Amino acid sequence: MIFQRLRARMNSTKRVIQALLAEAEITVNGPNPWDITVHNENFYGRIAAESELGLGESYMDSEWDCSQLDQFFYRLFSANIENKALSNPLFWRAALKQSLYEIFRKLLNHQTKAKSFIVGRKHYDIGNDLYEAMLDKRLVYTCAFWMDDDDLDAAQERKLHVACRKLDLQPGMILLDVGCGWGSLAQYAAQNFGVSVVGMTVSKAQLALAQARCKGLPVEIRLQDYRELLNSSQRFDRIASLGMFEHVGIKNYPIYMRSIAHSLKEDGIFLLHTIGTNTLKKVSSRWIDTYIFPNGEIPSITSIAKASERIFVMEDWANYGVHYDKTLMAWHHNFNQHWDELKTKYNERFRRMWNYYLLSSAGSFRARQTQLWQVVFSKNGLTQGYPHSVASFKK
Repeated sequence: MIFQRLRARMNSTKRVIQALLAEAEITVNGPNPWDITVHNENFYGRIAAESELGLGESYMDSEWDCSQLDQFFYRLFSANIENKALSNPLFWRAALKQSLYEIFRKLLNHQTKAKSFIVGRKHYDIGNDLYEAMLDKRLVYTCAFWMDDDDLDAAQERKLHVACRKLDLQPGMILLDVGCGWGSLAQYAAQNFGVSVVGMTVSKAQLALAQARCKGLPVEIRLQDYRELLNSSQRFDRIASLGMFEHVGIKNYPIYMRSIAHSLKEDGIFLLHTIGTNTLKKVSSRWIDTYIFPNGEIPSITSIAKASERIFVMEDWANYGVHYDKTLMAWHHNFNQHWDELKTKYNERFRRMWNYYLLSSAGSFRARQTQLWQVVFSKNGLTQGYPHSVASFKK
């Protein structure tokens, strides 16, 4: 009798999950490239128990496959399947865990100064060889800006150029790059705009490589948390933060904005480049938090606006989210093209995890569930207006 009940429950779980997938036009063992092939029936129970975390872990454990994961996720996100699943009584365990997770994340500050270097160790320090294989020649780990005939190198150089133009860099200025990565913006700005640069990172691997790449240029790279800026008297003409704000956390947005304002000259410009979410109803992905970016949190428009008001004047806000889909697909291509070189260091489970990360992210941007914003701030409002805000209207 017990086994019959368990079998009936398993069959019910399977039917519900297959029906949810069908709403996204995804068929189990179907013929389309976005359909999935289930190798182990544990797949269904893990999703019912853990929702999106279980889905990702099940993929990492080779319990299912899909020839085009990006298209699979595009359909899942477009059809809002996760929220539909969590509202189904069958998923009560997953819904409870998600609720407890969100309460835990909202009550505590998971991005304190003491914890700020965790993401450096667990993500950015895993190996420069991985990022050199995956990224462009400048090692830019943020969204590229594409035009029709671009390759990744050209698209990333365009993004760096746009960032420098938006900052209105002039020879002799000093630029602060908060979250400088492997020094791509620092190197480009020093070489092409005649500025000096101070870069900050929480990754020891990034620090070493950025210092080597910027050798001979007026560039200083520091291993430093942004909150240390409040203890410095140094002021900068321009400040940029490309792809770092996602690690700050909503509880720290006020001190982040104060730290930037403290370090920016009165007539300075601050460029914030960040992934964004349409709403703050979900704190973060449990799978991404567990395996890719620990303690990360994607901001909403409201959270950025609330943290910056009374500190900055917002001069310009642009959305480049559609460009991130193509960027992620280019990274995915490079990663797999170089896998034979990388597999001596990284195992098969890592390969599946990394592909899942890149392709699920691409699907999210493609479905317009995730955005990429560049926001330009000044301290007091630029008296002549922002010089590049009407550039797109030129004849």
